[in-house]
Amino acid sequence: MKKLNTINKRRKFLNQQGFSLVELLIVLVILGIIAGLAIPRYMSSTVKAKQVEAKELLNQIYLLERSYFQNNDKYWIPPSGLVAHKDAPFAFDTLGVEIMKSARYTYVITGDIDNFKCTATAERLDDDPAIDQWSIDATGELKVIMDDAIAR
Repeated sequence: MKKLNTINKRRKFLNQQGFSLVELLIVLVILGIIAGLAIPRYMSSTVKAKQVEAKELLNQIYLLERSYFQNNDKYWIPPSGLVAHKDAPFAFDTLGVEIMKSARYTYVITGDIDNFKCTATAERLDDDPAIDQWSIDATGELKVIMDDAIAR
């Protein structure tokens, strides 16, 4: 009797078939569709995370400009052409701003004694050549000029 059970088990094992090529292709197509939907969302979320640098530093510059204005009755405007970025981290040292060595953006302050505008620009936050640009002015209004997260 045991020998018969062993033979039946062996036949079942030998008669089992694997997945067909069509079934495997269907699974691959489904995985491709899922990846096609997920990757752009992931890339967009990484750009949004990198944009936090610009938003936070622009808000810091706004607060420091307001403080400078309270003390000096004018906004601090750097000499023409002075730009702050990772290779020139102390360009806005008079204002009290230091740019991190890992910074992705370039910062420019323009204006006059009664008004200012600071613009942050990054050229390559991800794989595409789209520019990401944000600004803040004397009213404290943070604006997106070009959003790399939606420029796809």
